[in-house]
Amino acid sequence: MILLACYNSCIWMFKKRLVKVRGEKKMKYYSKIFMALLLMLVLLIAPRIGSIVAGLFNYASIDPDGAFLWISVHHIVQALVIVPVMLILSSTFKITFNLGFGDRSIGIKYLKRFVIVFSVYTIIAFLITYISGGLQPFAYPLTLRNIAGYLGFQLLLSGPSEELVFRAFAISAFAGLITDKRINKHLSVAVLFASIIFGIAHINFSFNPFVMTYSVFQVIYAVVLGYFYGDCYEKSKSVIYPMIMHSFTNVLMIGVTVIISLVS
Repeated sequence: MILLACYNSCIWMFKKRLVKVRGEKKMKYYSKIFMALLLMLVLLIAPRIGSIVAGLFNYASIDPDGAFLWISVHHIVQALVIVPVMLILSSTFKITFNLGFGDRSIGIKYLKRFVIVFSVYTIIAFLITYISGGLQPFAYPLTLRNIAGYLGFQLLLSGPSEELVFRAFAISAFAGLITDKRINKHLSVAVLFASIIFGIAHINFSFNPFVMTYSVFQVIYAVVLGYFYGDCYEKSKSVIYPMIMHSFTNVLMIGVTVIISLVS
């Protein structure tokens, strides 16, 4: 009887412990989902705040065609929104955002390969669209101010702002707060998350009435490039090389568009 009582007591304690462990795992699982949703919200709200602040100013005297100043202010503000969050996470959770040069040899090697591959892609893509008659001209009047201002934005602000937000912050925060697991040797969950959010950020939302406007190609294009930027960020341990890659892609695409528009 004593042995049976001890056995039953052990079984009861084991079941109680099992229930507790399962409960803890479930709570941990739900907390990670909550953190992922919260992180996604921050990443999508930052550009929205940038739009609101940028819309408060009148740029007509400097940028009458609206080619570059609004979007420049937007990108500055969205980065400034994220910086305090990064400081809080860095001090509270000791998350590193890799703002230095990291592994220079890996970063420069990745950058060189990317520049070559993307340049070849750009030549092929523009040849196909030009031959098929689907080439989109430069979106603004071809004045020196518009061309210089827009290319200046793409060179100096597009890469630094978006990579700070969608790579340095998004990937490091996700890996530090949720999971740093990898799907395979070429892709981590954090990079996949950041790439998808980067694609969603290229969808325009209007809430009164609710309308979504987007280009399927542009969203997919953003997700694919987001993967390469994120992969470089993880491997080089630096956001600087993805910033350069990002600015390069934008300047090259816009530069070729401007040249073809001028020639045409």
